[in-house]
Amino acid sequence: MSYRFIKKMVGVGVLLSIIVWNPAFAKDTRRSAVYSIADLNEQAVMGLVWMQTSAEYRELCYQAFNLADMAVENAVKAAQKGDKPLAVISDLDETLIDNGAYEAGLIKNNTLYSSKNWQEWMQAAQAAAIPGAADFLKTAAEKGVEIFYVTNRDSAGLSGTINNLKKLGFPFSDEKHVMVRTGAGDKQPRFDAIQKHFNVILYIGDNTGDLPIGTYGRDMKERNAIVDQNRDKFGVRFIALPNPVYGDWERALAPGYENLTPNGKNEARKSHLRVWTPAP
Repeated sequence: MSYRFIKKMVGVGVLLSIIVWNPAFAKDTRRSAVYSIADLNEQAVMGLVWMQTSAEYRELCYQAFNLADMAVENAVKAAQKGDKPLAVISDLDETLIDNGAYEAGLIKNNTLYSSKNWQEWMQAAQAAAIPGAADFLKTAAEKGVEIFYVTNRDSAGLSGTINNLKKLGFPFSDEKHVMVRTGAGDKQPRFDAIQKHFNVILYIGDNTGDLPIGTYGRDMKERNAIVDQNRDKFGVRFIALPNPVYGDWERALAPGYENLTPNGKNEARKSHLRVWTPAP
């Protein structure tokens, strides 16, 4: 073996050692290869546990439906003969029905949402009622108010969804009143169709897209600005339910968020943290 060859191999070894032990390279490797779906799912644990166990979550749900009940009562009293019939438009997932068990299953099984596992969940019809939802809906129906469930579940999940709502005793659990997504996720066309025939007194949801304020497809800053512009309507015409686990707010964190790797989503989330550091 020649000296020149040995020298060449030693040089290659040194170069490889530099690459392997270079902190910047090692950091990049960890980011792309080590940060996993399981790591990303761990970030949802606290929010999901809060929703499933805390008294504070239940307080906020009851508060929301108490306000909704007051709005319905006021609208019924103010209705005049000849007016359009009264209606409430509500989202379903994390607004009236609880998918926490599905979300917990994703965490336990180290997997992410997919159309397959979501379809299985919808057909299982096992979502529970959000605290206060069933009583509110029944009371509103007894007062002559129709309920429309405007959801971005798709038509493939319609039968399972209706079956789930019937199990929970929700009124108007039929194909006329459960309005699923048939194209884009923008709910405004469905809102407009209902408004042609009804006086819609309330919109209820856990997502700004559940309200007729034009946030569909907008970025984070635009969404927040639109909500600020409508601040006087919350608790009066718009009723918001808490959901720290998922929603359009997450997709608005970065362009193309849904196509990012687990590490990319992690970095997008953490990039928006407002940080305070104590003085050394």
